[in-house]
Amino acid sequence: MARIAGVNIPTNKRVVIALQYIHGIGQAKAVEICEKVKIDAPRRVNELSDAEVIQIREVIDGDYMVEGDLRRDVAMNIKRLMDLGCYRGLRHRRGLPVRGQRTHTNARTRKGPAKPIAGKKK
Repeated sequence: MARIAGVNIPTNKRVVIALQYIHGIGQAKAVEICEKVKIDAPRRVNELSDAEVIQIREVIDGDYMVEGDLRRDVAMNIKRLMDLGCYRGLRHRRGLPVRGQRTHTNARTRKGPAKPIAGKKK
């Protein structure tokens, strides 16, 4: 099992798909990494040599922010907004939708399960 950026990537999948198991690498970046290392699209992780895995690891470490660094950066950006007290920071602090969605109905992902209100029977 290949270990890249602290993540065990699955061995029986294609390289482009397996790289997407790393937080911060999506489809476009995975294809870009494969092009830089010159790995064909249909190749699978178990077919890679150790040298190719090391090349992939070096490209990711050098050019991309992934896993712990990315999570820390996102958390610091959110903390900065909350410390500023701007509108987006307040929405994060209250656990409400940040990007302008309606909250009269829906928004259950951010607000959590509905809480019953005592005495509100139509």
